[in-house]
Amino acid sequence: MSTSLKSSRPPEEFTAVATWVLDTPGELTTLRASLYKALTGNALPPGGGLGRVPEKIVLVASELATNALRHGVPPTIVQLLSNGEEFLLDVADHDTTAAPHIAGVREPGAGGFGLYLAQTLSLDVGWYTSETTKHVWARFSTTGADAPTGT
Repeated sequence: MSTSLKSSRPPEEFTAVATWVLDTPGELTTLRASLYKALTGNALPPGGGLGRVPEKIVLVASELATNALRHGVPPTIVQLLSNGEEFLLDVADHDTTAAPHIAGVREPGAGGFGLYLAQTLSLDVGWYTSETTKHVWARFSTTGADAPTGT
């Protein structure tokens, strides 16, 4: 059984930092490295070693972009925004007919935990549609404060 993700727009006080357009899963590696660099100003270190906030954002971006590429209509648009105190990650695809759902109980290795991870690692998560796109968004503190909405 799956549960619905809350339908709501994110706060409006954020401004764009960087945008990526993805057409295939093969572009996820470049997204992760480029997003990390946008967050920290540094190249992605081999084998990990990410700081807490960038690590959370890169992981959630990868999961949400993978969901959009697998279940949505391309292209997938990933946008990083900031208001100085928080980051907002917005992942959009062009399937406005299918609502995102949080996976229910699954066998180990079956996948489907991207939205659950987003809820666990972020301050807030939601989704909405515009005329041509479906957006899933997540907010993160720039200080690494843990106040997830997790369910």
